[in-house]
Amino acid sequence: MLLDDVRREIRTRHYSIRTEHAYADWTKRYVRYHNLRHPMEMGAKEISAFLSHLAVEGNVAASTQNQALQALIFLYTHVLKKELPHFGDHVVRAKKPKKLPVVLSADETASVLSGLDGLHRLMGELLYGTGLRIIELIRLRVKDVDFARRMIVVRRGKGQKDRTAILPTELVPELQEHLKGVKATHDRDLSDGYGTVHLPFALSRKYPNANKEWGWQYVFPATVLSVDPRSGVRQRHHVYESVLQKALKKATRESGVVKAVHAHALRHSFATHLLEAGHDLRTVQKLLGHKDVRTTMIYTHVMQDGPCGIKSPLTRVRRIQAERQDANRAVQPNASPQADPPAPDVTPATVDMTPTVRQTRLQSAEKVPTRQAHVRHPLVLLRRLGAAALWLMSCMGGDK
Repeated sequence: MLLDDVRREIRTRHYSIRTEHAYADWTKRYVRYHNLRHPMEMGAKEISAFLSHLAVEGNVAASTQNQALQALIFLYTHVLKKELPHFGDHVVRAKKPKKLPVVLSADETASVLSGLDGLHRLMGELLYGTGLRIIELIRLRVKDVDFARRMIVVRRGKGQKDRTAILPTELVPELQEHLKGVKATHDRDLSDGYGTVHLPFALSRKYPNANKEWGWQYVFPATVLSVDPRSGVRQRHHVYESVLQKALKKATRESGVVKAVHAHALRHSFATHLLEAGHDLRTVQKLLGHKDVRTTMIYTHVMQDGPCGIKSPLTRVRRIQAERQDANRAVQPNASPQADPPAPDVTPATVDMTPTVRQTRLQSAEKVPTRQAHVRHPLVLLRRLGAAALWLMSCMGGDK
């Protein structure tokens, strides 16, 4: 069967189980799109039509279209042993956007992690404190945690590469306590006749009893036993990644953080906060396991000292406006900006005021220095001097 051949070729090259599932699924979708025709009867024309259908009608992302292309190239090259001509010019390519990673601030990170509890909180803090990918975290083995050196060894990471990561000192007691519970579960499985775990490649044949050893057990095992899809053995696998993803989504919603927080956002935040703390780019690249430093440089675009640290010119304009408002308040200390002007004195000049009324008005005028302050304003004085000079000149001209 065609799909069996695809799986066999993938396992021969030691590709991951995710790649196996993805390539098999794209092979099925390709065959169904062309009305169940065998791929041997088709070629570059049919591949171009299928990829164009994904971009135009399916409106898929560029990464999805590229994954489908790689799956079909693998099918024809390694499974069907058929050479394909160049067909890239006839394919409608989905445009790949340039996205910036989602990065949380320190306060937002604390709020989200505080919303987790128990095992979920330990996993979330390990993700943020070590910069691991979520698949690297759930596949972590007991033997790869070095408490003495405060270090974690990542085995078979992305690209089948090993690397080391830091182990935060704050998490050592919690992780050790967690492993005591995992050890009790493993001992119980052994007494029940189980206790085995999946081993990579052919280690189970080379070391028949290694799959029962404590060091090979997962740090975060599943709560129930399951059947290995490749070997068919009933054993305890690692916890599924959706467990943490759902917990993070709930904690984000309850914390009030509006950003799209997922497990990988904690890895982005880890790298960005290290760069903001002054660590060099090469060190962060090594901790993240990036092959190219240009991949790590994307975090420089979301640092607070990067574009986010540049002050907008609006800041200077607002400062000038505030200084002018303060100067106006200093000149008119008791004047209210929205107060109505004082009502004019409508007392007839012919009405004689008693000494009591005259004394009351004089006291009121002394209590309200607003008009006097207004008179002493330089602009008002100049305006009045100018009016007086014009009046004087007009009088002199009349005498002549």
